Amino acid sequence: MRSPKLAALELKRFGRGKLPVAALIALLLLPLLYGALYLCSFWDPYKNLNKVPVALVNADTGATVDGKRLDAGDEIARKLHDSKTFDWREVSAEEAADGVEKGKYYLSLTMPADFSTKITSSAGDDPTTSALQVRTNDANNYIVGSISRTVFSEVRSAASANASRGFLDKIFVSFSDLHDKTAEAADGADQLKDGAGKAQQGAKEIADGLDTVEEKNGEITGGLKKLDAAAGKLESGTKDIADGTQTLADKVGGAASQAKPFLKDPQQITDTALLVADTAKVVNNHLDTFAKKAPAAAAVTRRVSTGASDVYAKTCTAGTTPVPATCPQLKKLKDDAAEAALLAGDVNTLVKDAGGDLDQLKRQLTQLEKQARALAADAPALSSKLDAAVAQVNALNSGAHKVATGMGQLHTGLGKATDGSEALGNGVGKLGDGAHRLDGGMYKLVDGTGELAGGLHDGVGKIPDYDQQQRDARTQVMADPVKLANQSLHKAPNYGTGFAPYFIPLSLWVGAMVAYMLIAPLNRRALAAGASSWRIAVAGWLPVVGIGVLQVLALMSVLHWGLGLELERPALAIGFLALATACFAAMVQWLNAKFGAAGRILVLVVLMLQLTSAGGTYPVQTSPAFFNWIHPYLPMTYIVDGLRRLISGGDLTRVWVGCAVLAAFTVGSLALTALAARGKQVWTMDRLHPELSL
Repeated sequence: MRSPKLAALELKRFGRGKLPVAALIALLLLPLLYGALYLCSFWDPYKNLNKVPVALVNADTGATVDGKRLDAGDEIARKLHDSKTFDWREVSAEEAADGVEKGKYYLSLTMPADFSTKITSSAGDDPTTSALQVRTNDANNYIVGSISRTVFSEVRSAASANASRGFLDKIFVSFSDLHDKTAEAADGADQLKDGAGKAQQGAKEIADGLDTVEEKNGEITGGLKKLDAAAGKLESGTKDIADGTQTLADKVGGAASQAKPFLKDPQQITDTALLVADTAKVVNNHLDTFAKKAPAAAAVTRRVSTGASDVYAKTCTAGTTPVPATCPQLKKLKDDAAEAALLAGDVNTLVKDAGGDLDQLKRQLTQLEKQARALAADAPALSSKLDAAVAQVNALNSGAHKVATGMGQLHTGLGKATDGSEALGNGVGKLGDGAHRLDGGMYKLVDGTGELAGGLHDGVGKIPDYDQQQRDARTQVMADPVKLANQSLHKAPNYGTGFAPYFIPLSLWVGAMVAYMLIAPLNRRALAAGASSWRIAVAGWLPVVGIGVLQVLALMSVLHWGLGLELERPALAIGFLALATACFAAMVQWLNAKFGAAGRILVLVVLMLQLTSAGGTYPVQTSPAFFNWIHPYLPMTYIVDGLRRLISGGDLTRVWVGCAVLAAFTVGSLALTALAARGKQVWTMDRLHPELSL
């Protein structure tokens, strides 16, 4: 009998009575208990988080900054309600703490009273970090605590970004203010540079002017020295005149009594007085000529002196021999000419420097002439006027003394003026040195202000000046500089879709396991008849494969039309699962056929090994090393990987690899079952009296 017929005979047993039929139906629906019902229980838990009661404590009192009111707690509370992440219930702090402890609330979120105040402190002088206070209780539910940490991390990031915006906006406004003030400082530095340049030019002109003043003051000092020397000579001369007038007055006074007898001859007096008047007139008239001729006389005497020196040099010192006998007289002539030139020069200098004194002397000579002529006119009556004449002589003597005194004062004044001019020259020299140093300092100041202005202008170019739009853009970037550009390839729409590749093969394994509790892995009639071991193995495998295919169709129908599972490649997925159930049936058959009652325990052991090493929930790399080691050697690993790509999409390479692995496991398990069938055809005491029977 062929294997399909043997398989059909095995299935016919389930048609004998109502209970076998019910057992077969239960067998077909068994995967739904592990697959559809389990996935249904947490198909999309995140979609229903808004039904999870959590406590929200908003104790924030708000804050006012720069005239603007901020209620950060109210804003966050409103956003949390709008997000519908949880079932937020605003309660007091005491009620929240008691609710989390007793399980009324899964967690609590508290915004303290100073929440807004600390957020706004970032824009002040004493920034302080604010804190959202989260309280969880894993005794209520661990998963909710894990979910809340992710949710509140996003809330904290959003709150931190909002708090940073005001602080960063102030920074950018400060940059703009700094830019404007630096620009003003740069303009001021330009003006300072211009002013310093003008000041430097003025300092240079002052220094040059002081140099000129010093030079001219030197000339004035030289002239004053010459005037002082001439005044000395005039002082000596006027003293001599005063001495002469004094002698005259003494003699006139002493001889007045003796002169009276002579006054008897008035004609003689008249002639003498006229002689004096004429003489004074002549002297007065020749003073101008003397003043005019003095430079010429000085020049002539210099030429005479020079000529005498040349004649003497050529005659007596030119190396001629013998020396003429006239050389001593020529030397004396040279020396006298030199002295005459010196005296003529001094006279010329005296005349030149004493212009005012000569004018005074001319006036005095004119007065003397007038007095002498008056005396001549009065001579006939001179005797009677002798006393008046004596008085006039005394007056002349007094005037001469005044002239001498005045010349002495003039000499003294010129000496002081000379000293003062020299002191002035020294002061002007020091002032000139200072002005030159000032000029150099101002030159450096001009360079320094130029560098300052240039640096400030460069600084203006480097300091940003943002308008409102630019500030908003930069504030947004700096407050939240990193955005998560999340790109999910072949994204699973919900939690159940993500875990379906794990629970579907689990349900199929359980279906095969239970099927071999109702169907014998090896047909006893075929064993007793000595049928081929391969035919026996395939005959025991085909019924469970048929039931498994029906289980796949039922399970996937419920998942698709009942729960909404969408498959990227449905036909290929059904075929892949049919191969998977064929593989599981072969493996469970072999374990039952080879090990009997113990094989059923081994089926559970293999199931647990596959569940823990397939990487159906967490990546297998997060498991201990043992599970990583057995991961590639169990079929569920390849079924989970293949189903993920058949349900969500992706590269099919792992699907084809999985098909090859499942085919190999299937063929290998059937071969092992055939060997077990061959052994079962020989009866032993262990088979007649098994140690364990289930």
